[in-house]
Amino acid sequence: MPSGVGIALVTLMAATAGALAATRAPSSVAALAAQLAGGQAVTHLVLSASGHDHAGGHSLAPAMLAAHLAAVVVGAVLIAAGSRLCRALSSVVRALTAVSAAPPRSATAPARTADQPFQSMLLLAASVSHRGPPVSLLR
Repeated sequence: MPSGVGIALVTLMAATAGALAATRAPSSVAALAAQLAGGQAVTHLVLSASGHDHAGGHSLAPAMLAAHLAAVVVGAVLIAAGSRLCRALSSVVRALTAVSAAPPRSATAPARTADQPFQSMLLLAASVSHRGPPVSLLR
């Protein structure tokens, strides 16, 4: 394991690589993999310069190169998939929360005309009584 200085350098390199990747979004998975590989290579060089030595002194062992390559490929695919899913989710949320520019529709129905009166009007006219007390009684 790296010492305290080595951990601080790895953290600084990871933050720098993340900031560069966030400001310059790669256009493809291959470009993202190149950014990740560059970040790993620079971090490896910084750790070597700080005195961190690997077990046995073989810094370019085939197993280490395979692990770095697998980390780059898996990391690039996962980051690209997460970015694509985030764009899809944000477009759905934007579409659901968008304010419509069309004016609201009127709640009243337009008046319809017909040759014959509506059945409801006929029933209403038949139910109204025209009888009442004589007008002279109310005065």
